[in-house]
Amino acid sequence: MAEDEIPESDRRTRRRETPEERADRRWTELIQEIRVAQTGVQILLGFLLTVVFTPHFQGLEQTDKTIYLVTVVLGSLATGALIGPVAFHRIVSGRRIKPQAVVWASRLTFLGLILLLATLVSALFLILRVATHDGYVPWLVSGVVAWYLVCWFGLPLWARIRYTNGDGLSSDE
Repeated sequence: MAEDEIPESDRRTRRRETPEERADRRWTELIQEIRVAQTGVQILLGFLLTVVFTPHFQGLEQTDKTIYLVTVVLGSLATGALIGPVAFHRIVSGRRIKPQAVVWASRLTFLGLILLLATLVSALFLILRVATHDGYVPWLVSGVVAWYLVCWFGLPLWARIRYTNGDGLSSDE
């Protein structure tokens, strides 16, 4: 029987896995990735939530308080996006839509990473602004943002372009 005659649902990928096996593998990989980002954003948000109760907070300029509020909201949004895939999976579990659930969970995770980036940048800006009040703070934060962009997006995209052939497969497969 030729591969063209095999129903789409029974075809195997180059890894010799069915669509269901691939979804299971991708889900497991995604959850591992989420654990790393989720832990970081939760620790950061926990710290940020306590700042408002310190005596020093009341003495901050209104601009710094606004930056703080933006940072807390961004951290909350990032937390929601990074926890979202777990809730998504729990709600759709057993409904035989894991491949679609993996796609949506991946999108939520990517959004969570973007929001985490914004949270980290905002928190760094606030901390350096309060600590130094120097004019070089925006430049320093811009350098850190550039570093995050290179590490989080630039290198992976470079590797994706360099080592795959456009269909997501390694150029040596």
